[in-house]
Amino acid sequence: IMNKITDMKTEQNNEMSRRGFLKRTALAGAAICIAPTWGKVTAAEKVITGESAISHTTIPSGMAAVRTQRTLGSGKAAFTVSAMGYGCMGLNHNRSQYPSKEKEIALVREAVERGVTLFDTAESYGYHVNEKLVGEALKGYTDRVFVSSKFGHKFVNGVQVKTEEDSTPANIRRVCENSLRNLGVETLGMFYQHRIDPNTPIEVVAETCSELIKEGKILHWGMCEVNTDTIRRAHKICPITAIQSEYHFMHRTVEENGVLALCEELDIGFVPYSPLNRGFLGGMINEYTQFDTSNDNRQTLPRFQPKAIRANYRIVEVLNAFGRTRGITPAQVALAWLMNKKPFIVPIPGTTKLSHLEENLRATEIIFMPQEMKELEDTVAAIPIIGSRYDALQESKIQK
Repeated sequence: IMNKITDMKTEQNNEMSRRGFLKRTALAGAAICIAPTWGKVTAAEKVITGESAISHTTIPSGMAAVRTQRTLGSGKAAFTVSAMGYGCMGLNHNRSQYPSKEKEIALVREAVERGVTLFDTAESYGYHVNEKLVGEALKGYTDRVFVSSKFGHKFVNGVQVKTEEDSTPANIRRVCENSLRNLGVETLGMFYQHRIDPNTPIEVVAETCSELIKEGKILHWGMCEVNTDTIRRAHKICPITAIQSEYHFMHRTVEENGVLALCEELDIGFVPYSPLNRGFLGGMINEYTQFDTSNDNRQTLPRFQPKAIRANYRIVEVLNAFGRTRGITPAQVALAWLMNKKPFIVPIPGTTKLSHLEENLRATEIIFMPQEMKELEDTVAAIPIIGSRYDALQESKIQK
């Protein structure tokens, strides 16, 4: 009997500790998101922040930083984060050469100091490598930020089985435990299904994530590259906080297939990955760019072949011309356009350079008028886009 009482007390203490951690994390995450000290914000953003976000005195007034917050999801699924997050994949995976680990850790910490509170990783970004790097970089900062990771790809002995996915409850739990350990946190801010698993009903996936939320292992959950039917079915089981899909000037499918409209209808957040089309819209890639054959998937993508790059560069020139008279760069035009589209959009551009981090964060201050948005969209839409964004295998994993 005494052993049972001791076990019950231990379980209660662990649960109280977890709940306390969740509360502290949520409060700290809200506090670090800061209101703008200069520039304008949209009316929608003012509603989201309630004009109540506090100043972060450690950020000098002239420094490039994110000074607004946005809310992904609603009700119990609501998740308030910095208006722009940080995509961590390129720190080691699929983006050619990268700096030393020490410099990358310093860059991630610089992003924290500049107001970023949402960092995005996945087990598949160099199987566990990216998560461990992000965990090391954010050590000592986890009371100020949230980390999102992903499950669903199938791995055998650390090697991805690219023709299959695995979102069985056992694998979801295995990935979750690995991610928590790799990142050095007790709770994941967001846990996304990386790609749909045709052999596991989405209701089973949603129920498993619901259990993980109740257990305090994740705060929120979401899905990547899914269609409206799947979103509706999953949302009924466990409210979704965010959908993550590719979205930028050269890939606007979520506007056409109803996903973005459904997110607005159901009060689900939207997180665009590759918001600069894998760096292309920043204007730093041309037909002569050499991608690292051992660590850059862009070399395999139809849209990044020399002829396609040469033809598509016309779009970069549109952004460059638009930004030239406004004193902003093509990358800032592309990111600001996304953020001006909807108040529930939180892009997650990635970079390995401080100069690009500063450039990206400045985009959070830019407001476009409706006529400017229309001008941009109409001009870009008139240019035919050459090449598919993915090869046939990767495209087959995108739910239509």
